[in-house]
Amino acid sequence: MTMSKHALDSGLPHLPSPRSALRPTRRATRLGLGKRIPYGLAIGPLLVLLLWSLASATGLLDPRVLSQPWVVASTLVDLLRDGRLQTNLVTSAQRVLLGLGLGVVVGGSLGMIAGLSRRGEAVIDGPVQAKRAIPTLALIPLLILWTGIGEEMKVTTIAIASSIQVYLHTHEGLRTIDARYVELAQTLRLTRWKFIRKVALPGALPGFLMGLRLAVTTSWLTLTAVEQINATSGIGYMMSLARSYGQTEIIMVGLVVYGLFGLCSDLALRALEKSLLGWRRSMAGAG
Repeated sequence: MTMSKHALDSGLPHLPSPRSALRPTRRATRLGLGKRIPYGLAIGPLLVLLLWSLASATGLLDPRVLSQPWVVASTLVDLLRDGRLQTNLVTSAQRVLLGLGLGVVVGGSLGMIAGLSRRGEAVIDGPVQAKRAIPTLALIPLLILWTGIGEEMKVTTIAIASSIQVYLHTHEGLRTIDARYVELAQTLRLTRWKFIRKVALPGALPGFLMGLRLAVTTSWLTLTAVEQINATSGIGYMMSLARSYGQTEIIMVGLVVYGLFGLCSDLALRALEKSLLGWRRSMAGAG
C-alpha cells in the first residue's frame, strides 16, 4: 500500500495489513496448522530418548562414545545432591540474564529509532546489517582485547548476539504496521508522542516479541560457546572439565540442562506472546 506524500514527509514509518495475514487459511485449518498441541513438543525428544536407550541397551552405541541414558540420569542426581549443578547453573543463568537484558534494551531502542526515523534508519540499519553478516563468535578475539577474558567478555558477547535479533524484528514490525493506522493518526492530528504510544508501540509489539524469542535462543547458544573460554564456573565450565576426564555422562547432563532451559524459556515467551497479543485473534475473528 502506497502512502501519501504528506505521510512520507511527516517522518512516520512506512506502515501493510496484519489482519489478512493473521487469519489462517482454510487449507491451514484443515491441516491442523492453526492449532498447535503443546504436548506435541515432547514427541521429538521422547523419540530421541527411546532410540538412544535402544542403541545403548543393544550395544550398538559404545558407552565410551556416549554414555547410557540411565547413567546420565544417575549422574544428574549425583550432581544435584552435591550441589555442583545448582551452583554452575546459577552462574550460567546470571550470564544469560545480564547479556539478554542488555541486548533487549540496546536492540529494542535501536529498532525503535530506525523504525520511526528515516535519518535513524540511515545511520543505524547499515552497520547492523553488516554485523548480521559477521558471526558474533568471530568478534570474541576483539572483545577479549577490549574487555578482558572475564565475565565482561561473556556478557558482552551474549548481549551483541541477542540485540541483533531484537533489532531486526522490532524494526521490521514498525515498518510493516498497517498504513491505515498511520493515516488515521494523521487525520486525528496525533502528536508524535501519542502516535508512538498508541500506534507504533502496539504495532511493533508482535515483531519485538518474536525477536525476543529468537534472542533467548541465541543467548543460550552463545553461552555454550563463551563458557568454554577461561571459565571457572558455569555449565560450560563443568562440561569442559568433564571433557578433560572423558566423562561423557556429565557432558550429556550439561547438554540436557542447556536444552531444557532453552525450551522452557521459549515456552514461557510463547505464553507471554499469547497473553499480550490476544487482540490480534479478536481482530481476526471479527473480520
